[in-house]
Amino acid sequence: MRCALVGAFTFPHPQGSQVYAELQARALLDEGVDVTFVRYGGPPTSLCTEDIPQALRPGSARSGPQWKKPVADAALVARLVSLLRREAFDAVLAHNAEAAAAALVARLVTGVPVVYIAHTLLRFELSTYAPPAAARWLDAFGALVDRSLARHADAVVALCGDARERFAPFARGPLAVIPPALEPRAAPSSETIRRACAKAGVVPGRFTLYAGNLDGYQELDLLAAAARTLADPERPVLVASHDPRVAQLAAPGRGLVGYLVEDFAQMRALTFAAGELVLCRRRRGGFPVKLLNYMESGRPLVAFSGVADGLEDGRSAWLLPTGAGPFELADAIRRLRSDPEHGRTLGRAARAVLLRRHAPKTASRQTLDLLARVVARPRRTRVGQIPG
Repeated sequence: MRCALVGAFTFPHPQGSQVYAELQARALLDEGVDVTFVRYGGPPTSLCTEDIPQALRPGSARSGPQWKKPVADAALVARLVSLLRREAFDAVLAHNAEAAAAALVARLVTGVPVVYIAHTLLRFELSTYAPPAAARWLDAFGALVDRSLARHADAVVALCGDARERFAPFARGPLAVIPPALEPRAAPSSETIRRACAKAGVVPGRFTLYAGNLDGYQELDLLAAAARTLADPERPVLVASHDPRVAQLAAPGRGLVGYLVEDFAQMRALTFAAGELVLCRRRRGGFPVKLLNYMESGRPLVAFSGVADGLEDGRSAWLLPTGAGPFELADAIRRLRSDPEHGRTLGRAARAVLLRRHAPKTASRQTLDLLARVVARPRRTRVGQIPG
């Protein structure tokens, strides 16, 4: 089977969407699928790639609206159409809404079916990129986009059960829940962990960690408020990110310690070294890829119900209700600190969930089964093609 993976982003890049797309691409390659990645551009990679012209790429790799993105997306359509006309592909796997829209436009010309990989629900995320006054309208527009993509895609992959329920009334093709996958590796060495902690200015086992991007939907203001409530300089709350804005996030008075990581190996070492791991995101509809890295470490984690799909409160994680605020978050961290044995039990159980529910072979075979169903259906008529 031959597939084009499409991402309306710089790739590879140390952010959830790109990490998930790369994990999927490599898992499919391991299953014998011929994969070509169509992207804005990015660093060299061993994957076969097709890029848009440098001059048309957005200036930043961050997610969210940018004035240059419509131009980049039009170029992405042109690149994808050129590829699909030049070579025979069975299907397109489109990561996130922009890529799905581009792939659906390309389908009008080429007839190649589109599988929408829905990383999130725009009805819950789009408003985080704009002032609060526009939230209501952006949420409504995001819901409209969610419905439209589900209705027009040949198939939809949701990352969690909540997304499946919301797509189900509108999807006309197959709809499957396939959580992201990760193959656990050996833990970093004690020396690697020691060096990473020394650079970040923390002591192994005596800090709480958030590791990831700084976009608004991560709700890091909630974490900052919880850190101020804890007010324990001996056990800081560390935000480790590849984003230079982390220095502003950890400004004096915010309660957080910020650290700009050098690479993923350093981020992973900090994850394995943390006393507790925290995810403050409350908006449903996706599966945060950082949770896979959290679960791999075997460290206790605090998250919100409806976001950490597959984890159970009190058994594999400390899950807070959606309406919980900074005091409840601080209390969860404080109680995990006071009961390390319970924390170790939660961490071991979370790692067991990773092994059982997020195996790459399982995810790639489920994806292949879905692709087989899509490819077996008659192709749609292309623009300018005479039916029959």
